[in-house]
Amino acid sequence: MTLEQPRSNLCECDTLQPSSPCTPARELYSAALPTRSLPRADVPDCLWKLSLVRESPELPDSVEIVPPEAAAYATLGPLEEELTRRRKELLLAQATFATLSEVYSQAHRDREVTVTLLTGGSLISSALEAAVAGCRTELLTAQPGGGRAPHLLAEARERDMRLLSRGVRQRTIYQHTVRSHQATMWYIEEVTEAGAQVRTLTEVFERMIICDREVAFIPVSEERSVAALRVTHPGLVRFLAQFFENAWDRALPVAPRTSPVRPPEITSDIQRTILRAIVSGETDDSIARRLGMSRRSVAEYVRKVSLQLDSGSRAQLGYRLATSSLLSLQDDSAPAP
Repeated sequence: MTLEQPRSNLCECDTLQPSSPCTPARELYSAALPTRSLPRADVPDCLWKLSLVRESPELPDSVEIVPPEAAAYATLGPLEEELTRRRKELLLAQATFATLSEVYSQAHRDREVTVTLLTGGSLISSALEAAVAGCRTELLTAQPGGGRAPHLLAEARERDMRLLSRGVRQRTIYQHTVRSHQATMWYIEEVTEAGAQVRTLTEVFERMIICDREVAFIPVSEERSVAALRVTHPGLVRFLAQFFENAWDRALPVAPRTSPVRPPEITSDIQRTILRAIVSGETDDSIARRLGMSRRSVAEYVRKVSLQLDSGSRAQLGYRLATSSLLSLQDDSAPAP
């Protein structure tokens, strides 16, 4: 028979479902590790709720310390079941809306086409080249993925120089990681000297090209060469242009001649993004794709942080990051990636 769990006045948690032990509970838990037991009356509520203690079958007035791994299984199991149930509900809702979307699309197929699906690399390239070549006043571009291949940079340089010579205003957003990619920085130096403006962000939302705020191109999936959308609806193009402007305001200018290395604020921004992604449970591959970095660079940075926090596993690293001060650092005191 399980005894009633008394409420302890030692608990400082301000929620009925704590996500981590409060400070007194952590201290009490650590102090009890040598003996692996605690007086039952002294146990804070959050240790019960997180399954970090259990009844002692031999000593009714005491409780036993539960290892974090075992407690995690007992605590997270019900949450995983709830997530599975909600995922099923999400899939059902998506299927319902997909059906309704088809009905809606069928009713509007005879109207003017303002969004065109382009499939295949050849068709996408042809449409882009035609639109960019016809630019009269402004070209806005977002380019995620880090440094670009030399042959792509050569093509872009020739095209951009033609536009700039015609007086077309050109602004481009890259990810911070291009600042350590020499070939891309040489290209940026050339186009900025010709009048282009380039800035960088930690994460760029997706590839996007907007010509004269009249036509926009966006990818359909992560495989950007497979399919893209050509958008001419004024409302949608205006929305995408405003999205670009918001990102532009947050981005940092690139000055190749005066900035041979990443400024500290950029390095710190990348670091914090990696740390938050670890806490969120993302893999090294996922983080690398988001930031336009190599998986090896991400893995090396994770290794340095693990050593700094004396972490033996990814789960332990995520927990220690969430409860440490590294995520709030505003300088470059964390180990550089």
